[in-house]
Amino acid sequence: MTSTSLPVLAGVVSTAIFAGSTLPMLAKALRTRDLGSYSLGNLVLANAGNVVYSIYVLSLPLGPVWFLHAFNQMSTAFMLIWFLRYGRPASDEAELSRLDDHRAPGRQTDLREDRRDVVVGSLG
Repeated sequence: MTSTSLPVLAGVVSTAIFAGSTLPMLAKALRTRDLGSYSLGNLVLANAGNVVYSIYVLSLPLGPVWFLHAFNQMSTAFMLIWFLRYGRPASDEAELSRLDDHRAPGRQTDLREDRRDVVVGSLG
């Protein structure tokens, strides 16, 4: 194995790992259209960073980093587009309903007759 083939092999393997780890997130976002847990600021900054980073990547010879960067750039662009299209809850009631579905057992809040919240469960 030559001295340049090991870094290229490492690049190919890491590109496959990174892409493989991102694909389930993209598939779930596309399937459910639930992007409420994503931040618009983060997605905008990630896309801006990818655009600037492209200047560096395109100065390198063709290799695994090009494919990794292209995949990363496309996935963050899709996430931003999907967030803008599907990411906002339809209403406050829909958001509250979504939060109620994710309430942790043992830490639920019950409303007493005098309308004060009572926490059921332990603090520790």
